Parts: sequence; structure tokens; C-alpha cells
Amino acid sequence: MKKLLETFESHLLNNLPKSKTFHPHFEEALADMLKAGGKRFRPMLLLAVVKSRKPLLIANSLDVALGIEMLHTYSLVHDDLPAMDNADLRRGFQTLHKKYDEVTAILVGDALNTESFNKIVNASLHNDIKIELIKTLSSDGGIDGMIIGQAIDCHFENQKIELEQLEFLHINKTAKLIAGSLKMGATIAEYSDEIKDKLYSFGLDLGLLFQIQDDIIDETQTEEEAGKTTQNDEAKNSFVNLLGLQGAKEAADNLAKKCENQLEKFDETLKENLIELLSKYLFRHNS
Repeated sequence: MKKLLETFESHLLNNLPKSKTFHPHFEEALADMLKAGGKRFRPMLLLAVVKSRKPLLIANSLDVALGIEMLHTYSLVHDDLPAMDNADLRRGFQTLHKKYDEVTAILVGDALNTESFNKIVNASLHNDIKIELIKTLSSDGGIDGMIIGQAIDCHFENQKIELEQLEFLHINKTAKLIAGSLKMGATIAEYSDEIKDKLYSFGLDLGLLFQIQDDIIDETQTEEEAGKTTQNDEAKNSFVNLLGLQGAKEAADNLAKKCENQLEKFDETLKENLIELLSKYLFRHNS
């Protein structure tokens, strides 16, 4: 999996988005948050699924993986804006609206969103496959997923919501893009619809686990440890705010165990590829 990550990182650095004009810093700003790193979790989920069944299609899948990373990065850039979280730090670096200005940050997010689909359209894959990939990403990253989740998150600041509503919020805001990444990998690898559905369901649980873990990190880690602004959820509906720190850890433990059980039900090759990627993440809230 380390070699696969290195392959993806190299592809990313060789395919950073460009804006060849006389603007003094927009091209640099476009590349900043992509070069800043991060876990690359979503593109690696896609590539791990492809590797499990059609490893020869890894090279053809890199643009799709990059498209997912671009869309995820756009969401982070916009999430950090003054109108949303007003964060100073992301991936260990200054957020774009702090380093440059708010207009630049907004437009970089817009550009990454659009370019993510351009990458998929130009991938060396069959057109029917690309249509399915775009359908998944536009749904899970759009109004039926991440966007409505973000809208609910922002609207209900300083208003307590119920646990079921909180789970709905974060299934849409966070989990669907993770689930969609797994499904997109399965689409490229031409797994059966049954396996696609099982991977998607697994991804929703995995994404919800990641959100609970992020809420715990926000509560327990410094900005330097987390590489992003923390102690920033006071007005938000977080799992820690609703359940308490210990309750959030127990919820994370339960979901991590559920994810482990789901992994055991996949065929051996798929299971091995996913476990290799996920083993360091499932119980990271206890580290």
C-alpha cells in the first residue's frame, strides 16, 4: 500500500491544476492545499478496491483518484472560510483565506470542484464507466450528500439536535464521499452490484466512524498535533458535545468493531487490500 500511495502522490504532483495567466498568485494557491498532503484516504480507498480485482487498471484510475482528492480538498478550503469554520490551519499549513485572501480561497475551491470532474472525464477508461463514476461523485459530493450535510451543519450551529439528526448530518457531510470512493473503485474494477452496495454500506459506517474520531481529535489534540484548527466545535453539533468525550469514544469503538466485522465478509483479496489500508485508522481514537 505504501508503493500505491507513492504512485498516487507522484501522479498528483505531476498533474497539479494550473491557471496560466498574469495573476500574481492564483496558480500557487491552486496547488497549495493539494501539495500540503493529508491522509489521501479517499483516493486510496478507490485504488485499494481497484487493486484487489484489476491491478492492471491502477494507472488508468489515477486521474479518477485525483479527481476525488480535488473534490475533497475543495470542500476543506470552503469549510475553513470565515463564513463557515473560520479556521487558521489546515494540513499543518495556513488556510488559503489567511495566506492569500477570501476571494482567492473561494475561487480555488470552485476551481478544484470543477477540475475534479474534468479529471474523470479525461481518464483512460470506458465512457460507460466514467458516466457511472461521475454519477456517484456528483451525488455523494453534491446536494444529495456533502452539500446538504454542510448546510445542516452550518444552519444548526448553537442549536442542539438529536443523535439521529446528527448522524444524518455527518452521513451526508462526511460519510457519503468515503462510501462513494469505495463504490467508484468497485465500478472501475467491475465488481457486481451486490458488492458495490456492500462496499457503499461499509463506507457509510467507516465515514461516520471517521467523523466521530475527528470530533474526538478536535477535543483532545492541539493544533500542532492535529495539523488543523482544533477546539473549534463549541458552537457545532459534534458527537463529543452531544455524547460527551467518553460517550463519543464508546460510539467510535462500537463502529470500529462493526467495520471490522463487515471487512471479514468480503472476499479474501478485497479484504486484505482494505485491511492493509484501514488497520491504522479503525481505532485511531484510542491512540
